[in-house]
Amino acid sequence: MPRPILATFDLAALTHNLGVARRLAPNAKVLAVIKADAYGHGMLRAAAALAGAEGFAVLRVEEGVALREAGFKQTILPLEGFFSEEELPLLAQHRIATVLHDTHQADLLERVKLPSKVDIFLKLNTGMNRLGFTPEAFPAVLQRLQACPNVGSITLISHFACADESVGIASQLECFQRTTQGLSFPRSLANSATVLRYPQAHAEWVRPGIMLYGASPFTDETAQEIGLRPVMTLTSRVIAVQNLQVGEIAGYGGLFRAERPTRVGTVACGYADGYPRHAPTGTPILVSGKRTRTLGRVSMDMLFADLTEIPEARVGSPVTLWGNGLPVEEVAQAAGTIGYELLCALAQRVPVVEMAGGED
Repeated sequence: MPRPILATFDLAALTHNLGVARRLAPNAKVLAVIKADAYGHGMLRAAAALAGAEGFAVLRVEEGVALREAGFKQTILPLEGFFSEEELPLLAQHRIATVLHDTHQADLLERVKLPSKVDIFLKLNTGMNRLGFTPEAFPAVLQRLQACPNVGSITLISHFACADESVGIASQLECFQRTTQGLSFPRSLANSATVLRYPQAHAEWVRPGIMLYGASPFTDETAQEIGLRPVMTLTSRVIAVQNLQVGEIAGYGGLFRAERPTRVGTVACGYADGYPRHAPTGTPILVSGKRTRTLGRVSMDMLFADLTEIPEARVGSPVTLWGNGLPVEEVAQAAGTIGYELLCALAQRVPVVEMAGGED
């Protein structure tokens, strides 16, 4: 019998969540973000379920080539652009667009001879200070691109630093609008949080990411409240049960010490499977469909669940680590991180089952 841990991907939930994004931004094209192997869900698997999107955002040019070779015709955009002159012919050959955020990239684009034009998403740094041209440098770069024979269409792009927090997007949006005033190019600004809360910034292209996978980008609103469905459900089973007396410990370092008689279940899941090692005692977990808590330190292949209030739980009882019934962002918050990290960290050794799911 194989080890019982399993990741189930509900592909119909991906399609459903894309529909939520489209309903919220009905006048925008959708650039579905499938970087980081589609946040741990499998790039080609996710792209097939998101085939209704007008485009895909990836990280590397090679990922764009893989999508083209798999038959996808949509706009494809590597979000960090290209890194070398050798990648430019690949962009042209495979009709892959590129983010352009640095003068060095503009220099390379002007220098090479390409068989066809490359569509450009020109990045404006509106205050996140990660990638992009400053408002002062932006007009000159735009003029260079308009004069460059290798450039096809131009879209203006930026990214909000605090769309998922109370600070919001007002300052950065004002900077973008001021810098691009009078320009008629298409724009792309909205990540998941912006799609969900700031319709004034939807523009011509939206870029939903985490929401497509059924997780909320917010700490004050759950995915279920937003109308999203989890795509990944990580499950396992109880493989042993221990009965601790007062004062006995569980796990490495003795981080959990029983203050009352405690029934402890050992679960076949650990940090080598992608569960966060730093998840403390009290992180939520479901056993036999009932909510309980983890205990002690997560080890490489196992963790502990408190079974004291679940008398029917025994060896073989089902466990949900996150997904249906237990939002990944809730587990992440307890562990001091974000749902993005947990989804992306799913280990290759975890078996995957695809589920078509039901229709909306």
